[in-house]
Amino acid sequence: MASGGGNGGEQWAWLGLLKWTLAHSDGTKPSSESPAMMSAEDRAFLEEVMKDGIIDECERMKFILQEFSKAMDYYKSQEEKEEEPPAPPNEEDLEELLQELRDIVEQVDYARGFVNLKGCRYLLGAIGATSSESSLAVVPTEIRNMCLGILATLAQNNPPVQKELVELGAIKILSDIFLMETTHLSTKTRIMQALSAMVRCYDLTEGVFEGLPQAPLLMVRGLSTDPKLASTSLRTKALFFLRAFLTSDLSSKARVNTFAHAVAMIADTDSLYLNDTNEDDSDYAAIQLRESALSLLQQLLERKLAVTLLLQRKQHLASLGVQRIQKLRSATGEEADSTRVELQHWESFLLLLARAEPEEEPAEGTASPKLLL
Repeated sequence: MASGGGNGGEQWAWLGLLKWTLAHSDGTKPSSESPAMMSAEDRAFLEEVMKDGIIDECERMKFILQEFSKAMDYYKSQEEKEEEPPAPPNEEDLEELLQELRDIVEQVDYARGFVNLKGCRYLLGAIGATSSESSLAVVPTEIRNMCLGILATLAQNNPPVQKELVELGAIKILSDIFLMETTHLSTKTRIMQALSAMVRCYDLTEGVFEGLPQAPLLMVRGLSTDPKLASTSLRTKALFFLRAFLTSDLSSKARVNTFAHAVAMIADTDSLYLNDTNEDDSDYAAIQLRESALSLLQQLLERKLAVTLLLQRKQHLASLGVQRIQKLRSATGEEADSTRVELQHWESFLLLLARAEPEEEPAEGTASPKLLL
């Protein structure tokens, strides 16, 4: 499951486990329990279900994982340059199956059934499989992204799954892949979405992410205005994640100070977050970014967090805010409707900024942080 190359067949060890699990587990209970023989009553029920065309979601998950296993066998054979590789998968069909799997695990019970099948381990294995020669992903980008989407769906507001992913080292694995130069931008966007779902609203995962050395750099990269580092979609997801993470009930001054570079980046990046639409963004995307950025800065001041950092930029932010408020108040029709929330955020933020008082002892590391690259 390692994200780097040079591990030979070791990074494919999960594939053998997947095949074993599919042969010994039905997903309704942990695979450590011995499978029981099907009773006559159960067999009769199954036959009735099949006759009526009712789908057994657990069996469907198992079938999808079987097809997934066949595809992974092919990608593994390509990486290891086997002389007689298995037949290549129909990737469109595989994507449809993975989308079906994502729909199934939206339900909490089936998400836990998928965990019982060790499904998270297999998804991480596919996402992290890279060439030993070039560090390029072995699994095609679209399939890799589908796996990340399933992880995000599994983890969303689901502490048992979040705990499982922590135990598998998923937060570090995905963070490392995000920071690799060879990782496709679309994959980075899905990684940010998956990390957000894994980390938010659970004390254990928030603590793990906060203590991850590369987490601040990951956030700065995700918020970058450099098109080589981030897209509009990635910036939007990074900002949503950062806002939830820094303003959660579990947040603290220490946490905000750890991510001070990202906060400074938002406060300093006028053209993207706090001014007019960027030429690469849709109007809607630009509005959403500005609203989220202002909401984050506003909430930080309300909770007396990052005060020193924002007061150091008080004159600039106030000047920018006054100009923006004047423009928004003069808007009419559809433009006025679409920017009403931004206007409210600007008015509230400037009021808070005017009333903010310097911290008695500025926290170390909050003074003019240099952006991480």
